[in-house]
Amino acid sequence: MPAPRKYPQELRERAVRMVFEIREQSGNAPGAIARVAQQLGVHREALRGWVRQAEVDGGQRPGTSTADAQRIAELEREVRELRRANEILKSAAAFFARELDPRPPR
Repeated sequence: MPAPRKYPQELRERAVRMVFEIREQSGNAPGAIARVAQQLGVHREALRGWVRQAEVDGGQRPGTSTADAQRIAELEREVRELRRANEILKSAAAFFARELDPRPPR
């Protein structure tokens, strides 16, 4: 279960949208993130991360998109489950092979 988020999703989306609007109006002006963060009462580095992720998701910056990261996490979880099931099946096969062995135990 993921940890609770400090900032609601609507605030995140609004803050990112505001940063993009300021950058569009003023030609990628420095300090846009700091200004928006101060206006909304959000930590600057948190907003910087949200903006970076939005840029990755939008194809403006290289990196792993949110959808890809979720898919990777799902696949890793599935691999863990399959490995666990495989170990259980190996143990069961070894147990039943011993039970069916006609030689007496030592």
